Amino acid sequence: MRQKFDVRGGRSVGLKNLPLIRAELANAGLDGIYLPHEDEYQNEYQPAANQRLSWATGFTGSAGAALLLKDRAIVYVDGRYTIQAEQQLDPKMFETESFTPPGPFAHLESLDLAGMTIGYDPKVLSSRVADRLKSSLAVAGAKAKPMARNVVDKAWAGRPRQPMAPLQVQDISFSGEASGDKRERLGKELERRGLDCAVITSPASLAWLFNIRGGDVACTPLPLGRALLHADGRADLFVAPKKVSDDVREHLGNEVVIRDIKTFGAGLRELSGKSVLVDPGAAPEWVTTTLKRAKVDIKAGQDPCELPKATKNAVEIAGSQRAHERDGVAICHFLHWLETGVKPGETTEIDAVKKLERFREATGALRDISFETISGAGPNGAIVHYRVSEESNRTFENNSLFLVDSGGQYKDGTTDITRTVVIGEPTDDMKRHYTLVLKGVIALTVARFPKGTTGTHLDVLARHALWQAGLDYQHGTGHGVGSYLGVHEGPQRIAKVWAETPLDTGMIVSNEPGYYKTGAYGIRIENLQYVTDAEHIEGGELPMYGFTPLTLAPLDRRLIDVDLLTDAEKEWVNAYHKRVADTLSPRLSDSENFATWLEKVCAPI
Repeated sequence: MRQKFDVRGGRSVGLKNLPLIRAELANAGLDGIYLPHEDEYQNEYQPAANQRLSWATGFTGSAGAALLLKDRAIVYVDGRYTIQAEQQLDPKMFETESFTPPGPFAHLESLDLAGMTIGYDPKVLSSRVADRLKSSLAVAGAKAKPMARNVVDKAWAGRPRQPMAPLQVQDISFSGEASGDKRERLGKELERRGLDCAVITSPASLAWLFNIRGGDVACTPLPLGRALLHADGRADLFVAPKKVSDDVREHLGNEVVIRDIKTFGAGLRELSGKSVLVDPGAAPEWVTTTLKRAKVDIKAGQDPCELPKATKNAVEIAGSQRAHERDGVAICHFLHWLETGVKPGETTEIDAVKKLERFREATGALRDISFETISGAGPNGAIVHYRVSEESNRTFENNSLFLVDSGGQYKDGTTDITRTVVIGEPTDDMKRHYTLVLKGVIALTVARFPKGTTGTHLDVLARHALWQAGLDYQHGTGHGVGSYLGVHEGPQRIAKVWAETPLDTGMIVSNEPGYYKTGAYGIRIENLQYVTDAEHIEGGELPMYGFTPLTLAPLDRRLIDVDLLTDAEKEWVNAYHKRVADTLSPRLSDSENFATWLEKVCAPI
């Protein structure tokens, strides 16, 4: 559970490991390799054994890719990681270019790779990405070749073993629906579409479908495995046998056949002659190739668990509310400590991380942190996805900003919250920038929108005040969040880039605009909120949706420039703070004046 502060990334990593990879490329008769951040399960956060991009280059961001050639190495990163990449990548060894999901294909097409053969791992790249890679390399004059074994794995001496954490049952009191009912419901939909089976390759989908959780990945309770869901509601679950206890077997029942993950290929071949649903954006190309060879009628489509998993039921929403109340108490203790316990010149970013985690542990319900805490003091706060290490650890300074983005995993819900606070006294610019970000948070919170609206349609609301000031931020505004699952979950999102999935009731999304002044400070405010039916307006002709906030924690009133807020925005801040105080005060002991402090920081502006 404890966050680690090792220095796995950094320039020395690439210096050491890139020559080893190039030696294996030569042995394999390849001119290069395309290396994505994702692993075999398309995980954002991965077990140590699957962190190939960071091992090869030293770049530890949670998104990106690399093209490693015999005499050239390019690492692709998005706007969140520009500063981090500069710090972690040796410019003499690595070039950096822009990355836009699902990959840097426009840039690949601009390269002169005439006559080259570029390897890729068909068990890692999804079918969709593999197809894009092949076409882009063809434009550049190169040929893509699937590797029988990844050359990075060959070069990686001492590579960690795959994790074997035991499976755990997620009780119906948390899931709100029995696994058998989920399988029957999805199976009937497969039958309606004339499909015999669906291949499930996402660990998050496995967790949701079977009401199980695991411990194979840090910060996310994922069980690494695969599954086949049949139209009659039966299923084959492919996992390492040693992960399965008698309790889990009893929970799954006799309609779920537990099979060794090593036999997944055989399970795919058994589908010969059947009509099978495969998600080309999630399933590795190897899955599709295996099915084609077995003469399976492949139907491309979205993972059938994706949308039901995203639209939380009433039990899951209630659980998330409980988790956020519990988490809010921990955050209040932490914010109180930031105001009363920080010693400028002595207290460090790592001190803050440890303190915050102890407050969450004190709830007695914390299972894990939901991601490694972003603890950015002063200029480190301007690094959007900054990861503090022993090497980068910065001391708090007086009259500076501190950005902390963190979350917890609880059996009843997953939390993710960002607060920016001032240490000492803020400058006028700090207050102006903070208030512009806050205006974006408010605008997105109070939005009303009709059915069919996607996050892309709403994204401008969070940016409007910043845009009017000639400012912006280079990351999405909102991501989906799971129910004791991934802190980043799809298919919904709020971002400039097009989001195909409309927002629907029960979906949890983050609301997190920001502003980052390189070399000075970063500002981000993040609340989680869920989609609800909005109250009907007299004279309105359409049913509307809206958002209800889940996150409960004070904003830093010292950073709010009240003159920049409208009367309606002031009313929102006061109403939000009243809700925070009314909900959390009964949970706070006043032994250290916590409740009194909360009343003060939540006072009307």
